[in-house]
Amino acid sequence: MKRHTFSKISLLMAAMIATAIPSCKSYLDLNDPDNLFSEQYVYSNVSGAKGATIGVYAMLSRVFNGGTLPTRFSLDTDEGWGTTGSGDNGQADISRYNINPTNNQLTLAFENLYLGIERANNVIKNIPQMALYANGNAQEKAELRRFHGEALTLRAIFYLELIKNWGDVPAPFEPSLDQKDLALPKTNRDEIYDHILEDLKTATELVPWKGEGSAAVIDERITKATVKAVRAKVALYAGGYSLRISRQMERRADYLELYKIVQQECTDIMARGDIHKLNPAFKSIFQDNILAYKIEPNGEVLLETGVGRTAVEGSTGYIDGPRYIPVGLTALAGSGGSFHVMPSYLYAFDKNDQRRSVMFAPYNTNLNTMIRTPITMPSWVLGKFRLDWLNPLPNSTAQQWGVNTPLIRLSDVMLMLAEVENELNGGPTPAAIAAFEAVRKRAFKGNEDKIGVTPADKDGFFKAIMNERWFEFTGEGVRKYDLIRWNLLGTRIAEAKATLSKMLAKTPPYDNLPQTMWYKLNSPGDIVWGNSMDERTPATPMPAGYAAVAWMSALTQKYIDNVAQGFQAGKNELLPIPLTSLNSNPNLKQDYGY
Repeated sequence: MKRHTFSKISLLMAAMIATAIPSCKSYLDLNDPDNLFSEQYVYSNVSGAKGATIGVYAMLSRVFNGGTLPTRFSLDTDEGWGTTGSGDNGQADISRYNINPTNNQLTLAFENLYLGIERANNVIKNIPQMALYANGNAQEKAELRRFHGEALTLRAIFYLELIKNWGDVPAPFEPSLDQKDLALPKTNRDEIYDHILEDLKTATELVPWKGEGSAAVIDERITKATVKAVRAKVALYAGGYSLRISRQMERRADYLELYKIVQQECTDIMARGDIHKLNPAFKSIFQDNILAYKIEPNGEVLLETGVGRTAVEGSTGYIDGPRYIPVGLTALAGSGGSFHVMPSYLYAFDKNDQRRSVMFAPYNTNLNTMIRTPITMPSWVLGKFRLDWLNPLPNSTAQQWGVNTPLIRLSDVMLMLAEVENELNGGPTPAAIAAFEAVRKRAFKGNEDKIGVTPADKDGFFKAIMNERWFEFTGEGVRKYDLIRWNLLGTRIAEAKATLSKMLAKTPPYDNLPQTMWYKLNSPGDIVWGNSMDERTPATPMPAGYAAVAWMSALTQKYIDNVAQGFQAGKNELLPIPLTSLNSNPNLKQDYGY
């Protein structure tokens, strides 16, 4: 496990402190002097304030490491599809766009985001009121300011996720104890965006750069670069399209002013190349760091969740990676079915792009022998968080392995800058081209001369950015929301299905794809393929010792029909409000056709 200087300092105690501060007025009388965890007690010293702040971080882990938000909520798109929905109102139906307001996963995500906001509201209210905030020694004041800035940033993240998934939502910015009425109506999302943009502007002055003061380089705490990256992302979404009450996709008239915020924040981060730079190898981010329980040493990962092996957190890799036989056992584990990589996505990559082999895992693994057994095309899964890269390897069928989820990486900042530079200037600037090509050259390491010609026109460059983000962030909960803010979700789903239909019909250029792949097993090591996945299967039989696995021959019309089977434009760009919340709040109503 990673050695955390902050987020692993007794998450249990932090959760006890955070949950002891009530989320409803009737739970606890904070004026009771006998209450050990009263606000006065918790915020009487730096240690108590730290525990409350860690409690907010704990909600970040709960929200993003259970698999729902970064995986099931982010599918189906042009990158992959989720487990086939059975119409039973279970987890799979979220990905299939068959979501029902009574779905338990929908309810949990919605409520956990608000629990995170409640915890953050308590920290944001109480820390600035502490005597030490103004009158403590230099170290105490710096640490309390940082806690304050971290809570502001975490609250902004929770609100951003609510808006991305539900649009206009109730927006409490003070603890529930201080609210006159807990049954809040929806707040226009633009008002929420403006509020958290100002909060994040404040937070940039409170939180240090990595390596400054208490900002250690070996933990998952929020730093100034994190705050700026979150602020850039908030401004980017605020300036993008979203589904409105009109059932139309609309964007704000002032979106270019919002893009200027993105431009400035991303520029500030990229100016700190001394502490934040790209990892030289894309694969290394995941295999050598995230899956090895290490902090990425180049500062590329600007925000990741710090998790433990608990019952509600840390499922990354188990639900969205290949199945495996754990060390010392004989039965397959891992669902391996929550993120299926589609062949239309696989074959969109240039064969020299090293990201393709990271994204794509067409096998199951016996971790006792390290033998990988190929699986047929309908079972292909995401490989970015594969647990056979875990160090140490899994030795049980547990679903939680404490794998952190990366939430923002420097490559995201670079591509955000390239996108808004192009939009603000009517075409790509030298800064935009440099940022775009830096990400692309990393992906083509050793073959940088094959990245292609970077488009010089606005439309062409935007399409290049759209594709680069597609290739870079699959499985990190980004693609669906990018397509929504570009107003391209329905378009790209249709295009993916059209490409799959051409593959099924063997229409050029897809007539040269292999229908069968030949392989032999190599112990220990990777699969030895007998033919290329980029060329037609050879007509001559393979030598003895090779077996066959169905490749493109496994594609069927049923598979194509299954992708985004329930999607309706003007509805499914957002999710329904959970029924439990509607029943408990008479001022809430369902919108968008649900």
